[in-house]
Amino acid sequence: MNFYSAKQYIINRLHSELDPKMVYHDLKHTINVYYAALEYSKLEKISEYSTKLVLTAALYHDSGMLIDYQNHEEASVRICEQELPKFDYSEDDIKTIVRLVRKTKLLEEADCILENIICDADLDYVGREYFFIRSMKLLYEWKLLKKHDYSLVEWLDIQVSFLENHHFYTKSAQSLREDTKRNNIKEIRELYKICPD
Repeated sequence: MNFYSAKQYIINRLHSELDPKMVYHDLKHTINVYYAALEYSKLEKISEYSTKLVLTAALYHDSGMLIDYQNHEEASVRICEQELPKFDYSEDDIKTIVRLVRKTKLLEEADCILENIICDADLDYVGREYFFIRSMKLLYEWKLLKKHDYSLVEWLDIQVSFLENHHFYTKSAQSLREDTKRNNIKEIRELYKICPD
């Protein structure tokens, strides 16, 4: 497995080919997910080999945005299946990575440690102080791409509901991010009160 070449390949493609309207699903998001996955892999004490599989999934999980915004998880799977053999990933490696990429689709349930890590890494920002900034970037991206046109009040309502229904899977993420996530809910509720209808 030539992890470092696979990493450089997809970073280069995301850097040069992503639509500039992708202000949320940008290269920075992929890098943030990568580092969150690395942190959780260390804290959960998974093997170096398994860590490379999770990190590859983190790097490729939104690569499908280069092809198909709406169905990007499946487009990401196709990229993994086409490109990773070129970097000496085995068939079993790719099957694992594909499974992990599919688990990043919203409302999917994680049920093993590698899935837990990738899901927590992908939504790590919900337990960060910069949650609101990232959230507004997603709203703006959807407006730019004409996917939705929510008002600020509607968006805040959606975000509170999303945060209240979200849960972290790993003990590491629960320990590191749950308190800040609760604070984010509280802050959005406060902001909601002062927004005009």
